[in-house]
Amino acid sequence: MPESSTTDDLPARVREVRKRRGLSQQELADLAGVSKSLVTKLERGIYPEVRLHTVRKIASALHVTTGYLVGGKGDTEHEAEPDRAPWAQTYRALLGLLPQPEEEPTVDGVLGSLTALRPLLADNRYSDIAELLPPLLRDAQALNGIGRAAHSRVLNTTGWVLTQTRQFSMAEPTLHRAIDLADDRMDAAAAVNTLVWLHLRQGHLEEARSLATRWADDIEPRFSRATTVELTVWGRLLLGISNAAVRDNRPGEADDAIKLARAAATRIGHETLSDTSTTRTFGPITVSMIAAENAAIMDKPDRVLAIAERIPAQVPYAHSASRNRHRLDVAAALSATKQYDESFTVVQDLNRIAPEWLRTQRYGRDIVAGLVQRRRTLSPSMRQLADAVGLSY
Repeated sequence: MPESSTTDDLPARVREVRKRRGLSQQELADLAGVSKSLVTKLERGIYPEVRLHTVRKIASALHVTTGYLVGGKGDTEHEAEPDRAPWAQTYRALLGLLPQPEEEPTVDGVLGSLTALRPLLADNRYSDIAELLPPLLRDAQALNGIGRAAHSRVLNTTGWVLTQTRQFSMAEPTLHRAIDLADDRMDAAAAVNTLVWLHLRQGHLEEARSLATRWADDIEPRFSRATTVELTVWGRLLLGISNAAVRDNRPGEADDAIKLARAAATRIGHETLSDTSTTRTFGPITVSMIAAENAAIMDKPDRVLAIAERIPAQVPYAHSASRNRHRLDVAAALSATKQYDESFTVVQDLNRIAPEWLRTQRYGRDIVAGLVQRRRTLSPSMRQLADAVGLSY
């Protein structure tokens, strides 16, 4: 078999492997936990917008990697990049098109502004961030050679925000610039962590796995004398490997990576900020949330809920993107175990505390769509939530 393909090859590859395994379409559907109609449409190439999660289930049933079926170009959690208008000035700043500041910026001033931005990042206040990022980018760029580290961190923050808001086409070059400008290995690895996440959001599983593996191998610390910073950055890379591997139907590799990450988290003993550019944390709680996410991807809702029960309610950055993502895993698990009202309550609460974040999540929209389909009539609160997540019906 060739090593790679494109999504255009997906129907042929599913059909080819199914036949080589001696399975009928109904047998494959039963093994994967999907409908025969879906398998039939998929093999004919007429199934629109197939989710990476669905392809993973089919790959698991066929005993191949997800990447083999899709060639690393899977679903991207969205139909298309959203409107760039809110980020127009950010784009201009990245291209160096903003007027130069009247006063010469300083490294301390740029780093101070970056620190002041963190509460907005933690609360997912993207409208406010879109106002503050352009002048910060302009000032960081104006530092020239004396502020490479500060400029790199601002670019990492920008790439993180652009990834979160699905501005993928500009996020990738921004993060590559952040890596190139970093004069500290840990700053560079922090930007790599963001780039790994970008690849995951786009469904580029092999790129995510190989990038995270290469950097994790390169910066692996010696436990006997590792600093907290080294352990957090390395641990985050391991979580990226695990996340990509489980999506690529490589459960053994995913387990190995998360075990190493858990060892690093245990050594630290508590949650701590994993880099100076974002609100990402690393520690025992983060490892547990990724373990729950992996369980969700593998369709183990009971496992998700069991892990969630052991995660304390009070965590650093309680409304952060990673914490909110965990709440969506819990909502999906509740729905899968027929606890529909409880699932609705979780998503409704997310809409209350992080409405701008929730609007960027196709995962949340899929959960609400499933809840809506089970109701004969919709309550006002259900209709309101459906509108909030962008359902088209």
